[in-house]
Amino acid sequence: MQQNNVVILGLGMTGLSCVRYYLKKGITPTVIDTRAKPPGIEELPTGVPLVCGEMPQELLNKADVIVASPGIALATPALQEAAESGVEIIGDIELFAREAQAPIIAITGSNGKSTVTSLVGDMAKAAGVKVGVGGNIGVAALSLLEQECELYVLELSSFQLETTSSLKPLVATVLNVSEDHMDRYDSYQAYRASKLTIYQQAQHCLINRDDSLTQPIQQTDKQTLISFGTDSQDYGLVNQEGRLALCHHGEVLLFAEELKLSGIHNLANVLAAIAMIDVAGIDRQAAIKCAKQYTGLAHRCEFVADVHGVRWINDSKATNVGATLAALEGLAPVVKGDIHLIAGGDGKGSDFSPLQPVLANSVKTLVCFGQDKHAIADQFSEAIIVDDLSAAVARCAERAKSGDWVLLSPACASLDMFQNFMVRGERFKTLVGALA
Repeated sequence: MQQNNVVILGLGMTGLSCVRYYLKKGITPTVIDTRAKPPGIEELPTGVPLVCGEMPQELLNKADVIVASPGIALATPALQEAAESGVEIIGDIELFAREAQAPIIAITGSNGKSTVTSLVGDMAKAAGVKVGVGGNIGVAALSLLEQECELYVLELSSFQLETTSSLKPLVATVLNVSEDHMDRYDSYQAYRASKLTIYQQAQHCLINRDDSLTQPIQQTDKQTLISFGTDSQDYGLVNQEGRLALCHHGEVLLFAEELKLSGIHNLANVLAAIAMIDVAGIDRQAAIKCAKQYTGLAHRCEFVADVHGVRWINDSKATNVGATLAALEGLAPVVKGDIHLIAGGDGKGSDFSPLQPVLANSVKTLVCFGQDKHAIADQFSEAIIVDDLSAAVARCAERAKSGDWVLLSPACASLDMFQNFMVRGERFKTLVGALA
């Protein structure tokens, strides 16, 4: 199909990767971005036309192909009219899929996909594989084609999957499905269906046994189905003489206590990663050794340090009540000692009462700071109120004993005291580092 008249819709990191891709093919694309000063404008090569502001319909309708940013819905009227005019509309992942020569591990899900993608990439690297990791995380997929790779590991969003039809992964997984992006999709079913397209041409489909929504709607005879979950089947968990172990068909791979990652949800993430590593034929022992050292992504139940037998965990990204609930529910089953929780900040008008049951059942100490510290403290009979994060860390250090865990999971935004949740998390890590 002729693709000399190319329109790239949306600049930024992904748009720039598309520009470079076409320039290498001798095609100069036109870039359209509705923002007056789109990110990446200073990196746009000389001679590439850029149209900012309202999308010119005539330009779209006359294109051979439109490469649309994942942030622009296919339901956008301008794109719908272009499609009706016969214009092919794809995304950068489709371009990547048409060019990639090495096997692809494709990962999506409502939660945990960045953790699993980065872990699989680290495992492959630890085993000596030349691996390219990107997509919806870190590096734009097309930029990976500029590297020498023996394996690609891609995190893919539902938005990216909407404009992708040629992807043929060695193994694909939908880690989980929970309601998200309802401002983009007509229904929960439509959102799920977009996620499930990742399986369409995969050789191996990895599903989550604990989430039936991750199962493919249709499976071909040529596809192999494998699974992970928190029971003892396939890639799963078993209790061996009081120790929780990650297993494959009953064979112990490693014990949960050997991991720095925290929580049942992260044990499932590690199982998923090992399953995909196995399918790719990568050295399992090197992967397991890597998993034991992996501390997770910054500010997401991130292992910070073990100080005198006390584990300190940074979950500063928990900026709402639901995120803190998920962290506590994930950690409670695996912590043998007590949990000491640091919470507080700008609650954005939230109702903190859903925290009451899990605080009562799972938390030994609650230390509250920040703008809404009193509202959170009201949910726990013996809450401690302090002025700032430094005082909160100090109080937990006084109370925690060997075998206990201290968790920063604020259930609040950070803007009352910090520039963002990352700054809050880095401050926490600095304070913990001073305890050693």
